[in-house]
Amino acid sequence: MDQSMVHLWVKTEPFIVGALQIPPPSKFSMHYLRKMSTYVRLRASEGCYPRLFWPMWRHIACGKLQLAKDLAWLYFEIFDSLVERTPEERLEWAEVVSSCTSEEELEKQRNKLSVDTLQFLLFLYIQQLNKISLRTSLIGEEWPSPRDKSQSANLTGKSTCQNKNWNDYTHQAFVQNHLLDLLELLLDPDQLSASSHSTHGSLVSPEAVRALSFLIEGTVNKTRTVHPLHELALWQPLHVKNGYSKITKAFSFSKLEVWLRACLTGSPFGTSACLKSGKKLAWAQQVEGTTKRAKIACNAHMVPEIHRMVVMSQVYKQTLAKSSDTLVGAHVKIHRCNESFIYLLSPLRSVTIEKCRNSTFVLGPVQTAIHLHSCDNVKVIGICHRLSLSSTTGCTFNILTPTHPLILLGNQAVTFAPYHTHYPMLEDHMARMGLATVPNYWDSPMLVCKENSDASVFQLLPPNEFYTFVIPFEMEGDTTETPGGLPHAYQKALSQREQKIQVWQKTVKEAGLTKDQRKQFQVLVENKFYEWLIHTGHRQQLDSLVPPAAGSKQAAG
Repeated sequence: MDQSMVHLWVKTEPFIVGALQIPPPSKFSMHYLRKMSTYVRLRASEGCYPRLFWPMWRHIACGKLQLAKDLAWLYFEIFDSLVERTPEERLEWAEVVSSCTSEEELEKQRNKLSVDTLQFLLFLYIQQLNKISLRTSLIGEEWPSPRDKSQSANLTGKSTCQNKNWNDYTHQAFVQNHLLDLLELLLDPDQLSASSHSTHGSLVSPEAVRALSFLIEGTVNKTRTVHPLHELALWQPLHVKNGYSKITKAFSFSKLEVWLRACLTGSPFGTSACLKSGKKLAWAQQVEGTTKRAKIACNAHMVPEIHRMVVMSQVYKQTLAKSSDTLVGAHVKIHRCNESFIYLLSPLRSVTIEKCRNSTFVLGPVQTAIHLHSCDNVKVIGICHRLSLSSTTGCTFNILTPTHPLILLGNQAVTFAPYHTHYPMLEDHMARMGLATVPNYWDSPMLVCKENSDASVFQLLPPNEFYTFVIPFEMEGDTTETPGGLPHAYQKALSQREQKIQVWQKTVKEAGLTKDQRKQFQVLVENKFYEWLIHTGHRQQLDSLVPPAAGSKQAAG
């Protein structure tokens, strides 16, 4: 078969969810990962290969790569969260963790976990995606300032230093530029030269190509059936091109590299394809008096379910509410939204919120990660496997999460608070995503970077400032209260406020006001309430809840 009939591309999810949005540790360089690749194979019987168990990764990471233990676990756990599992398996692990009563017990349970060794090596290597290059910094293509206006991300798919995780052109270029390293990392030690490089006669095992399927997939004849790389590579008509030999049961390194380069093309499931060929959604209205037009695109109609993506930009001064099949399991990017209230009440795969201001985001359960970058005065209400934030100012997070929220670089005045709302389908959506109410580390964030070790960048919301949040839409479902309840201090604050209201109502009732006095008093209270609505900005939110002719069931559209 002609090789042009095979199309390969770089998968998007390992970069969107798997590449941590910070410069990688210095010892994640090829030099040290190559040493690790040899080390794990030589200690295969000790829990290093073909599966790498947590105790051995902890030993390698802490002893040889000089990572702190919590950072070693972070990378291990992020990779593990990308592995396909049933919701039941995820909930079972949550139950195991929540039943541990000490660090020793927790560590004992973690010691049972393992990951695919070769894929994990590739995962560590792609952390280089967000490495800051001094050379490109000096010539102006990349600069590590969190607020550099010249690096503004846009919806055209053009590369910027802040949106590499969502830029499929960058993913493709990264793999093409580093393909030699990626392949060498997967070679058995006996296939390397004395200087730890490949030779003309080096052979690549089928296991190594299977590992490369972590990053690459493809089709034959541009059909809708997507195959992992190793299935295509082992297909007999392609053996001549990619150098597979039935005698050695391995691939020729040089032929495989040439074949991969020749077949690699742009992803049909990436952000650029979504924006170019995706369906434009009319979920937001054009606001009178503004030149900004909301742009929302999705690819749900043309891709397999696991590749769903929704990108929205420039939603301005309005409420947008959706619970839709289009969103289910989708990677969502929300970009440059301002003074808006956005409700996405469906189970989601991941959410990235970037360059948004003065807005509130209420999200359905997020199976992997919520990430915020370069946002000001934003409130996020959600249940997610992981939360991370970089370059944010004055943002509040009401969250339920089984992992420590990650405070990356450039954050100021971060506030964490307990999750405090519900909608009728919430618990069904949580079960679908494999998210439980325990453990819940909303109040225990992790300062990831040494440059960011000042704990004063965040606070826990004082209980006396805590209010529950009501989602103002009618939906079918059984959830009638906040899953997991509220922490005692916050529940106590609500109860005390409720008592004050009851005392006030009793005082008014017993004041013996005449009918005219009651009317005057009511007008006075309503005026004060109206002033408060305007002063707090809640008036805009209430006004925006009444769309032209949709009523209160907008969320069910």
